[in-house]
Amino acid sequence: MLKQKIVTLGSCVLLFLTMNVAEAGVTLVRFGPEGSEKPGIIDAQGQLRDLSSHVSEITPETLSQASLDDIEAIPAGDLPLVTGNPRLGVPLTGIGKIVAIGFNYINHAAEMEVQLPEEPLTFMKATSALTGPFDEVIQPRNGRKLDYEAELVVVIGRRAQYISEDEVFDYIAGYTVGHDVSERAFQRERGGQFTKGKSADTFAPVGPYFVSGDQIDDIQNLSIWSEVNGEMRQQGNTADMVFGVKEIVSHLSQFMTLHPGDIIFTGTPAGVGDGMDPPQYLKPGDVVRVGIEGIGEQRQTIAAPR
Repeated sequence: MLKQKIVTLGSCVLLFLTMNVAEAGVTLVRFGPEGSEKPGIIDAQGQLRDLSSHVSEITPETLSQASLDDIEAIPAGDLPLVTGNPRLGVPLTGIGKIVAIGFNYINHAAEMEVQLPEEPLTFMKATSALTGPFDEVIQPRNGRKLDYEAELVVVIGRRAQYISEDEVFDYIAGYTVGHDVSERAFQRERGGQFTKGKSADTFAPVGPYFVSGDQIDDIQNLSIWSEVNGEMRQQGNTADMVFGVKEIVSHLSQFMTLHPGDIIFTGTPAGVGDGMDPPQYLKPGDVVRVGIEGIGEQRQTIAAPR
């Protein structure tokens, strides 16, 4: 069962779905001009409150269970309400690395005409690609095949190395929404490296919320979607992942140490522009929305190269 929470942030009215089973947990944001964001929290009524009198920033250290418990214990009603139309940034700072998983939904692998991977297909996105959930996505110079991918993002809360699948949820602080913007020509026609096509500036919108893990009853049963100019393109469910969250995090920890604040893009369902016949790539002026049940939604307008 789900209940609806309407979050109003200035001119943005967002439908925020939360699990009935989880009144515990925290939903954090960072708000304000780029480079000058302040920490905030969404209260039980869906209102944004200023958390800066208790927490100076939302950093990897903030993601420890003890720190999240301390924040949850703060009486939200005592915190100042945030009014107006604040910009929302990436919901945490100090992200050390962005790891991403490719072809991780059964139907997406089929539309891209690739075999299902036997192990998680792993690539990296540059941290310089990070941008706020409602900021513009800028088409890179010489980019001609710009594409969208709605993704669940895992946020690591504890140092993880060689962990088992049974341990994984002890190392996850929470989740957020990610848009794995892709330039398919760079990805496939410029040396065969995924990272080239995934790392341009603004190619990693993240947010708007950090949702602590205890608010999600079943991470492998959430709807995930995207739309372009009001047309629904992707309609999937995290149940359709080839490798679930437990498998992904455990697998990655065998090859690299995951640190608090690292984030993992976990793949996208079918419906991307590159998989359509004919392909339909993004162009300046297009508006893309992506969202995940229980975690939030974001929106970007595509801007011309600068």
